[in-house]
This record gives sequence, structure tokens and C-alpha cells, in this order.
Amino acid sequence: MSNQEPLLLDDRLASVKEALAHPEPAEAFSEETHGDRTHAAVSLILRAGAEMEVLFIKRAVAEGDPWSGQMALPGGRKDQADSTLLDTAVRETLEETSVSLAEEGLPLGRIEPLVPATVRLPPITIFPFVFGVPEGTEARVASREVDEVLWVPLNTLTDPEISGTVEITYRDSPARTFPCWRVDGRVVWGLTYRILNRFFDATGEAWAST
Repeated sequence: MSNQEPLLLDDRLASVKEALAHPEPAEAFSEETHGDRTHAAVSLILRAGAEMEVLFIKRAVAEGDPWSGQMALPGGRKDQADSTLLDTAVRETLEETSVSLAEEGLPLGRIEPLVPATVRLPPITIFPFVFGVPEGTEARVASREVDEVLWVPLNTLTDPEISGTVEITYRDSPARTFPCWRVDGRVVWGLTYRILNRFFDATGEAWAST
């Protein structure tokens, strides 16, 4: 990856990489302990700059998509052509946002896999990978599955003012309340909210400007 060296000169990204250090390399992320569940990978992409930013997508509204219209991280289900889940994260990010992690990205580590908190969602295990990309990296909507892409400063997500709850109704079931962030009229909740909180727990303020 051509931009690894200059990216590692960013003390914040180097600190995140150190905080996420794991005895097994990210490409060896094991699937064996997750049974017959479908496997998917997502990319938590940090863009270097005066403020560290994270890339979100807003999924298009689509019938049959259990995450229709939600804020998410780029990613999707593992394909037979993907050798590893890391490959899945890189491929899906390119297909959805035109960000080439193979050319521009620096793998920083991984976060422990998650599963949906409700049985009403598909039996799937999500494997999150963390990447750094250079300042000025641009993302765009590159798939009909995506309505919007946006970069959000990590500082924004740690501001207590944006924390709240959201009520979600699944078909005929009673509404359930979930924690969320409200960012410029958009609601970040569910698996994406959980992944970001795991990232914050693992890295503290390693990503913060000094």
C-alpha cells in the first residue's frame, strides 16, 4: 500500500494501530468460531487531517434490506472470490464509495466481531476492520445500495450533546429503544453505533489531535 509510510508518520494513526495491536494479523481474522452464520466485513475508515474523521454511508431505502435507510460503515457479505474478510472489507468499500483501500489505505487493526442484538435480523456476524487514509481522500456514492457518503469528525461522536435514544419498531412488535447519536439530522444506532463504541473503548483518545 503506497501511502503506508507517510500515514504512519501521523502520530494519531500510529497510536491507533498500537492500541489495536493483536497477536494475529488482521487478514487471519478467524471465522471458525462463528458457526454457520453468514460472515460480513465492514471498514471503519479514519481520514487524517486537522481533525480525524470517520467515513459513514447512508444505505438506500430498499425493500427486503433489514438495514434499509440506515447509517452504516462501508461493507457487506463475504464473496466466494474473497480470500479473507479483510479482502471483503476492501472490495466492498471500493464498490460502495470508490475509496481504494488497496492503494490509499493503511490497515490499523480490527475490532472483535459482533452479531445483531435481535433475532429479527439475519443470522450474521460482522467483522470490523480499521484503516487510515490520507488527508484529502474523497469518497462518493458508487453503488445503488448507497444514498449518501459523509465524513464525520470523531470529536463530534464523543460530544455528549449528540447522544440520545431512538425508538425502532419491527413490523408488528412493540417499539424498542436504542442508544444513538444524532448527527446533522441523521441517526447512528444499532451495529454501527456498537462498532464505533468498541473502537472508542479500545483506542481511548489515541486518535485525538494534540
